[in-house]
Amino acid sequence: MQMPNHIPARLPSPPMQLPNPIGLLLTRVMDDIKRGSTKIPQFQREFVWSKEKSAKLVDSLLKGFPIGTFILWKTHEELRSIRNIGGIALPPTPRGDSIQYVLDGQQRLTSLFAALNGLSVERSGQTEDFGEMYINLDAEPDQTIVLADKSIAPEAVLVSIADLRTKDFDQLGIGEEYRSKVRHYRDVIPSYQCSVIEVSDATIDTATEIFTRINVTGRALSAFEIMVAKTFDHARGFDLSETTRKLRSDLRDIDYGTISEMVILQAVSAIMEGEVSQKVILQLDKQRFIDTWEDASRAIGLAVDHFRGSLSIPVSQLLPYKGLLVPFAYFFYRHPTPPSGEMQRMLHDLFWRVSLGSRYSFALESRLAQDIRAIDLVLEGKLPEYSYPVAPTKEFIMSNGAFKAGRSFIKAILCLLAAQKPKSFKNNTEVFVSNDWLSRANSKNYHHFFPRASFRGMGVDEWKINHIANITIVDDYLNKREIRAQKPSVYIRNFQKQNAEIDRALRSHLIPSLDRAGVLDDDYDRFFDYRCGIIARRLAKKLIPQEIDRRGQPAEYNDLDYQDLETPGSVQFDFDEE
Repeated sequence: MQMPNHIPARLPSPPMQLPNPIGLLLTRVMDDIKRGSTKIPQFQREFVWSKEKSAKLVDSLLKGFPIGTFILWKTHEELRSIRNIGGIALPPTPRGDSIQYVLDGQQRLTSLFAALNGLSVERSGQTEDFGEMYINLDAEPDQTIVLADKSIAPEAVLVSIADLRTKDFDQLGIGEEYRSKVRHYRDVIPSYQCSVIEVSDATIDTATEIFTRINVTGRALSAFEIMVAKTFDHARGFDLSETTRKLRSDLRDIDYGTISEMVILQAVSAIMEGEVSQKVILQLDKQRFIDTWEDASRAIGLAVDHFRGSLSIPVSQLLPYKGLLVPFAYFFYRHPTPPSGEMQRMLHDLFWRVSLGSRYSFALESRLAQDIRAIDLVLEGKLPEYSYPVAPTKEFIMSNGAFKAGRSFIKAILCLLAAQKPKSFKNNTEVFVSNDWLSRANSKNYHHFFPRASFRGMGVDEWKINHIANITIVDDYLNKREIRAQKPSVYIRNFQKQNAEIDRALRSHLIPSLDRAGVLDDDYDRFFDYRCGIIARRLAKKLIPQEIDRRGQPAEYNDLDYQDLETPGSVQFDFDEE
C-alpha cells in the first residue's frame, strides 16, 4: 500500500474540557454568589464601576439586551478570595462543593448583585448606595429606563431596583397605570438568561493565563498575584498577601518599607531553588513554600539588619538595588548568625561590586542566580572570582559621577556618605535620614556643597556642578534657611563661629581638610579633585581586588595598598571605617 507523502502531525490532547457556553438564569447566578459557591479570586482588581455605569448595565438587562458572557473557573482548589461583594459578608463555600471563581465579568456581577439587593459599596473610604438605583416608569423603551440619580424624574414614577423584587404594589405606592410595567420588569429579572462559560478541570496556571488574556485592562497578572492565589491554604492558615503585608509593615517600621512584594518573593525562590526567574517562581511547590516562609522571612529580616548595622545603610531608599536583598537573604537563611572577619569582608565585597558595577541594571534574573552561586562560595570561605571589573579610581568617579539619585553607582556613593553618619555643620547633631525625602532627587537634603547659584557667570559645566563630589547630606532646614545660595567660604565661616567642632562635622561629610579642599578660597576645581579622590579611596577600601580589576587601570591604581590607602602625604582619616 502506498504511504501518503505527508503524515499529519498528531494533535495534542486538550489539557481540559473545552469551553462550553451555557445559559443560566440570572437568579441562579446571583444565588450562587449569595450561598458562597461563586467567589472573586484575589488576583482580580477591586470593584471600580460607578453607580452610573452600573445603572446602564441594569438598564440593558431590563430591556433584554445581552450583557456579555461570564467566564467561571470551576474547581475544588481553594484560593484566597474576596468574600465581601457589595458590602455583605458571604458564607464559605459549602463543604464538598466545587467553587466557581470569576475569571471575567467581576465588575458586571458585582454591579448586578449590589443593585438587585440594594447594597451599599464601600471603597476608598467612601460609601456608595447601589440601593438608590431607580426605574423610571414614565420612560419609553427607547429611552433610559434605569437612573442613578432620582432627581431627574418625579418621585411618584420611580421604583428602586431592590424594591421591585421585594415589595407589593401597595408598598411601592404606585398608580394603577404603572402596574403593568412593574409586572413586566419583575418578570424580566427571574427569566433573564446569562451567557456563562464554565472552565472545568483546569490548573490554576491555566486559569490565570485565561484571566490575563481576556483582561480588558491589558494588565497581565504579576507573579506575586498568581502566587498569592496558588499558595493560599485555609487549613494551614496561610495567606501570602497577608503575611507579606505584615512583613513589609515590620520593614516599614525600620525605614525599609520600599522593599517590594516581588523582591520578597524572589528571595524566597532563591532560598528554595537558587533561582529567581518567573518560571521557577510559578512552579514552586505550595506546601514547601509554606514550610519555608517563616525561616525565609526571618532571613530577610536578618539581611535588612545587616544592611542597617554592618553596612550602615539607614534606609532602603539608599540601596543601589532592592534586589540586593535576594542574595543577602539567601546567605542569612544558611548562616543565621552575623558573619565576621574574612567572610564578612567577602560578603561586603559582593555588595559593593554589584552596586558600583551597575550589575543589576539588566539581565537581573540570571545575574541574581550567578550571585547566589557566589554566596555559596562565601559560605564555604572561598573568595568568588568575578567576571566583571570594578575599579573606583578618582578619574572614574570624575567621569561617571553626574548626580542622578536613581543611578546605582550614585546610590552606592550615597551609601558611603550616609554610613559616615553625617553631622550638622551648625551643631554636630546627626542628620536625620528617611525614605521620604531621599526618594526625591531634588530633595533639599541633597545639598550642593558649592551651591549652584554660586557658579553664575563662571562658565562651569552643569555636569560638573551637579556631581556626586559636590553633594552632601544635610538637614532640610539648614539647607533652605541658613546655607541657601551662599558660597562655602561664607557659610562655613559663619558655622565656624557657632560650632567649635565643625572640623568633626566636615569629616563626617568626607571633607577632612578645608585647606586641601580649597573651601575657604571657593576653589571648586581643587575641591572637585580633592573630594573625588577621597571618595575613590574610600570605595576602593571596600573591595577585595582581583586581577580583572587591575587590567587596563592606571599604574597608580595597581600600586594601591588596599589594606591601608592612607599613604604619606595623603589625607588622614580619624573616624571608623564601618
